[in-house]
Amino acid sequence: MVFLLTGALTSCTKEKLINDPGNLVPETVMEDPSIPAITVNGATLHSEAFGHPDSTMLVVVHGGPGSDYRSLLNIKDLALAGYRVIFYDQRGSGLSERFDADYYESLEEEAVSLFFEDLRGVIAHYRTRSDQRVMLIGDSWGGMLCAGYTGKYPGEVDGLVVSEPGGLRWDDVVDYVKRSRSFKIWGEAFNDATYLDQFITGDKNEHQILDYKAALNSSKNEITGEGVLAPNLFWRSGAVCNAGLFKAGFDYEPDFSIGLEQFEVPVLFIYTEKNTAYQLSWAQRISAVFNQVQLFEITGIGHSEMYTVDHVWTQVTKPALLTYFQSLQ
Repeated sequence: MVFLLTGALTSCTKEKLINDPGNLVPETVMEDPSIPAITVNGATLHSEAFGHPDSTMLVVVHGGPGSDYRSLLNIKDLALAGYRVIFYDQRGSGLSERFDADYYESLEEEAVSLFFEDLRGVIAHYRTRSDQRVMLIGDSWGGMLCAGYTGKYPGEVDGLVVSEPGGLRWDDVVDYVKRSRSFKIWGEAFNDATYLDQFITGDKNEHQILDYKAALNSSKNEITGEGVLAPNLFWRSGAVCNAGLFKAGFDYEPDFSIGLEQFEVPVLFIYTEKNTAYQLSWAQRISAVFNQVQLFEITGIGHSEMYTVDHVWTQVTKPALLTYFQSLQ
């Protein structure tokens, strides 16, 4: 694979550099103006929306940090049920604008809060009237972000769905990551990452190279029950964003549960059978911060597959979401 890659980048008449836009990973909104985008809170974000602009807003928040919303696009089906379904790649993630490592470090303890304000900016961008209802759907890290946002602005959220947020208090986040993302030192993912370092290395701000390597490390995870992440389920990883937010996490230990005691609306909390790091006891532990919560287990699948496996989405997840949203009307 490495020799084919090297040949592809050096055999053309015009020399192509490995870290030039579009050579290793897709271009972002900053390089390709044809990508749908909005400007929010000083960042250009890849974003699109489906459904009537005046309908109840369902804002979809992807995982990571540093992933993108491509794997969640089945949720746009809810536009056919009368909702306005909104997607966006978070700053530094997917096809959105990149920011360097020093930028995240300069934010210090406000790094996570910036992502709350970006979400608020996305809502404001798409809102067409002041009384328009807003529901949030957050997957994994996106569930943590949505919970934290709801605690910060409880009066601005009319419904909340979270699927397997790793944790809301930082100790739980660390615990979950250790249990769910460990792999044997001689495992395939480890070998892929270290072997590639012999040929492709990048400094802390070479986003093209770092994002490419991050994508290669997105392999099958037997702990969380995920299958191999197919190429058509993501656009591009955000490696610097991921590293920056984890550093901020370890430095400042953010608490995503603050303020949730003020949120009185029932919450739909989804977890999966095959994620062995997320059994009923863990779902109960993490969801205990909500005043009203409905725990919903989906059998036969693993982490995030409630949105990516078509028959599960059609027969289980979509009906559950519609039932929940309709109950809040």
